[in-house]
Amino acid sequence: MAAVAAAAAGALAANSTDPVPTRRVPDNSSPPSRYESQKRRDWNTFGQYLKNHRPPLALSRCSGAHVLEFLRYLDQFGKTKVHINGCPFFGHPHPPAPCPCPLKQAWGSLDALIGRLRAAFEENGGQPEANPFGARAVRLYLREVREMQAKARGIAYEKKKRKRPNNKIVNPVQVGSSVQVGSLQVAEPMPMVGSVHHGLGHGGLISAQLADHLLQGS
Repeated sequence: MAAVAAAAAGALAANSTDPVPTRRVPDNSSPPSRYESQKRRDWNTFGQYLKNHRPPLALSRCSGAHVLEFLRYLDQFGKTKVHINGCPFFGHPHPPAPCPCPLKQAWGSLDALIGRLRAAFEENGGQPEANPFGARAVRLYLREVREMQAKARGIAYEKKKRKRPNNKIVNPVQVGSSVQVGSLQVAEPMPMVGSVHHGLGHGGLISAQLADHLLQGS
């Protein structure tokens, strides 16, 4: 009996020195999506552009005209061949030979960039009615770029059509039909429906590498 008591006392002493177990809180934080990461990079790059602007430009004084300057500035980092009037390949979607026409930013890249910057402006405290990225001048500029590049490159930009849900009728029956249940004639229930230009001359505003990152997500 003395040996058993000594063993029990030893076990209690050992347990008393064990650390108190703590409950781990699961980490529900997830890495930002590709869109969110790209939007953050775009916003930081635009902020750098304003900082290096001559004279420096505060975000509160930024207008649609400054956004247009920014978009034209990015053209020098473009990789899309846009044929000019007089080029033998004007309107040719697949030119058979090189030509000296300039490289510019594609309309789709600029359109996606403006969408991200417009959202970032409001997420960083900007008022929707004062959003320079939603200015009418910016919308008109993007429309002109779209039409010009469509003609110069011989391609058609079509709006993305919303996919309609593919509604399928499960066990279709004739509407208004009835079945005989005993001596009563009962109408069948309705079937279930299941749904299956040129740079501004502001040298060093942003680097070519940053410009590539800027339009990488589009």
